[in-house]
Amino acid sequence: MIDLHTHILPAIDDGAKTLEVSLEMARIAVSDGTSVMACTPHIYPGLYMNDSPGIHAARDKLQHALDTFHIPLKLVVGADAHLVPELLDGLSKGRVPTLHGSRYFLLEPSHHVAPPQFENSVFQIMAAGYVPVITHPERLVWIEHHYPAFLELARRGAWLQLTAGSIVGKFGKPARYWSEKLLGDGVVHLIASDAHNTSKRNPVMSDALPTLESALGKEEAQRLVLDRPRAILDNKDPGEVAAVPGLADSSTSHLRAGQPWFKRWFRRV
Repeated sequence: MIDLHTHILPAIDDGAKTLEVSLEMARIAVSDGTSVMACTPHIYPGLYMNDSPGIHAARDKLQHALDTFHIPLKLVVGADAHLVPELLDGLSKGRVPTLHGSRYFLLEPSHHVAPPQFENSVFQIMAAGYVPVITHPERLVWIEHHYPAFLELARRGAWLQLTAGSIVGKFGKPARYWSEKLLGDGVVHLIASDAHNTSKRNPVMSDALPTLESALGKEEAQRLVLDRPRAILDNKDPGEVAAVPGLADSSTSHLRAGQPWFKRWFRRV
């Protein structure tokens, strides 16, 4: 598997606090089947003042430690970039890193309040040539009243990333419900751990695979945890990547109507 959303870098945000924690997170990830992991600390002006040079330096230091302790995990650079007015400028000037230098980057909306002009802000970034990967929409407290916006963003070319733990109930019933709904509507592009530590928010993704394989089939489950993440690292044009099921058909009327692309196989909560 390839995990493109983690907070494994030590003492840089609210993720791993020490190098020892980072190393143990890496061991857990390798044991779970992850071979490549993106280091994606928060970039949130006024709170987490990270930037591309600092993240690259921290990644290099942690990779050296992994190699020293013979932990077979490859680290790449990214950031969990908060949606703020200056984000596009940060991307264009290189202060905000994309995922492995690609056109794709992690975009984190505010957790508690819907950003003003949310859709228009994302569309402006896309118009500049970037592909935003919207992180954990299922955990946003405002998704209930803005769900159609996420369907429209997916239809227009944004990618959606769910947290593996949400699918198995680690973030509560609402997050599990919205994970199932997004998966049922066929608009999820990838799964990631969003790991912060070695306990509740650890870098385990395999727990979600049985549910994904049962509902979506093994091929689509693999696309969620390996094929599309690899396509991001290879900076493939989105048109060259296998479309998510709900967007595979040129007709998108089912999304606008909020209808699932297949019969719901998920257990209701």
